Amino acid sequence: MRTFFRLVLLALILLVVAMISALTAMQIAIHGREVSVPDFLGKTPAEAARISEQDGLPVEVERQYYSATVAAGKIVSQTPAAGTKVRRGWQVRVAESLGPQRVQIPNVTGESQRAAEINIRRRGLDITSIAEIAVPGTIADRVLSQSPPANATDVSAPKISLLVSAAPPSPSFVMPSLIGQSLGTATASMRSAGLQLGKVSIADMAVNATAPVAPPAPISPASVIVGQNPIAGQKVNEGVLVTFTVR
Repeated sequence: MRTFFRLVLLALILLVVAMISALTAMQIAIHGREVSVPDFLGKTPAEAARISEQDGLPVEVERQYYSATVAAGKIVSQTPAAGTKVRRGWQVRVAESLGPQRVQIPNVTGESQRAAEINIRRRGLDITSIAEIAVPGTIADRVLSQSPPANATDVSAPKISLLVSAAPPSPSFVMPSLIGQSLGTATASMRSAGLQLGKVSIADMAVNATAPVAPPAPISPASVIVGQNPIAGQKVNEGVLVTFTVR
């Protein structure tokens, strides 16, 4: 019995030793693939790529900023920071300096969106975002404000955001039932509400084989509406076409 317990104890000891060895080997393997991020500040992106190539760290120029202290074409910031331990293949994102701000920020307020875009881009600037807002009493497709403002100095990036006036939404309402009204009356009511008259067709008449078939009456303002599209209760916008079936 004692021999059995000794064998079990020996097996447990060997198992623990094997687990410790495996964990140690795993830690060595993991940390063996870690590298320290070099310091890229003040270097060109090409120089940074050559330095990082041996460590397997790809470098990507993510942004460009104006800088009064770092020459144009040099790296002004990086992520992760220099000295950070990362695994091989980790991407390092850097920002490139454009040097001191030399481009004047134009005043595009009041211009159309297209004119503003042309004015901005021909100066070597980019548009970072365009937001629209409907403001009563304003002309649609006009720049209401910009950021940074015109002639701004100490701008961080060559990008401008615009706020543009949008056309007011078309009025909407619930389509009424025009069934049973004359075509002339319904058309007048419909047009006063901002709707447009679409196709008007004559309803199919049930044919009795033993009775003579009378030709359908021509469409006139006195024709009675027996069908409509959009149907009653449907939400419609101003300017929508309304079609009728009449008798």
